[in-house]
Amino acid sequence: MLEFFSALQISSLETFLKLLIAASLSLVIGLERELKRKPVGLKTSAVISTFSCLLTIISIESAYIAQGSEYENVNITMDPLRLAAQIVSGIGFLGAGVILKRGNDSISGLTTAAMIWGAGGIGIAVAAGFYLEAFFAVLIVLMAIELLPPLLNKIGPSRLRLTEAHLKIFIAERKYIKTVIEELKKSGLVVDSISITHPDSTKSSGSGYHELQIRVSFLQEKDTLDLYQDIYSIENVEQVDIDITN
Repeated sequence: MLEFFSALQISSLETFLKLLIAASLSLVIGLERELKRKPVGLKTSAVISTFSCLLTIISIESAYIAQGSEYENVNITMDPLRLAAQIVSGIGFLGAGVILKRGNDSISGLTTAAMIWGAGGIGIAVAAGFYLEAFFAVLIVLMAIELLPPLLNKIGPSRLRLTEAHLKIFIAERKYIKTVIEELKKSGLVVDSISITHPDSTKSSGSGYHELQIRVSFLQEKDTLDLYQDIYSIENVEQVDIDITN
């Protein structure tokens, strides 16, 4: 009996350590999202990783308990990571909840959704005993998110140094549309796509303006306010709306 309780204490201590390590590593990811004001922060990452770790531990321990069944003539076989596989699938629903499609057809939240999936992966890895692998996985992800983009912006292709923006430009007369687009190109903007709405189908309070929805790219050094001033200063531009894609 004494040996049983001693083994139970050792097992419980190992479980507590695994849960603590999983929560600690997930806080690193959660802090990175929190600093960027993303939907998934410290609390969400810790909850996902800790419970993923707990469920994986239960899955592994249950498999061993089933194999040591007291019934001699009963052969019980279980996959120790079967429940962990279901964790990965279940977390996909959480990730889908943070992926947003904006009105300008841009999609945001993909990195955050991947982070949710990664937090679950950390919990599973720690529960299975892969402590060093989980630590290096977190380190590599942080380097890829924080260090690689600035490095590519400096030494990578010029296209990577461009920021994407969606513009709504209102013009009173149709004959000025081509002139305005040419002026945009002269100001250093790369025009990726153009959509023009006829005044008859415009929903803008009967103004009768031609609405140009333009997706452009520009150098990151240009400030949003400067971009607005440059576009608004173009002759025949009546109104400008800017949506910057981060």
